[in-house]
Amino acid sequence: MSMSDPLGDMLTRIRNGQHARKSAIHAPASKQQATVLDVLQREGFIRGYEREEVRKGIAQLRIELKYHQGEPAIREIKRVSRPGRRVYSGIGDLGKVYGGLGIAILSTPRGVMSDHEARAANVGGEVICQVF
Repeated sequence: MSMSDPLGDMLTRIRNGQHARKSAIHAPASKQQATVLDVLQREGFIRGYEREEVRKGIAQLRIELKYHQGEPAIREIKRVSRPGRRVYSGIGDLGKVYGGLGIAILSTPRGVMSDHEARAANVGGEVICQVF
């Protein structure tokens, strides 16, 4: 049976892994998930990730979670745009997450980027998730 929201599943795996104090978690691989992980790595919320081949044609992502003084680097990660309800935002309408302490991850015509990068590039798009 296919999954209806693989990106939401990955975010839940990250949330649960940090809550359980895991050092790394695994999630099914896709290009969109990899680009979201690139943004999380650039912004310092995860240590890194790598794509692993399980068997021919099937891959998974090994995500290394990050902690600071025993506390998770990600306090809250929330899916905004879902398959049943897409949320789009222009650059002027894009609010700050926790007064600028958190980030929103957007899918824009120029690729997946954080809200800081989207403001610098002056482009809006679909709000994928918020991270604090």
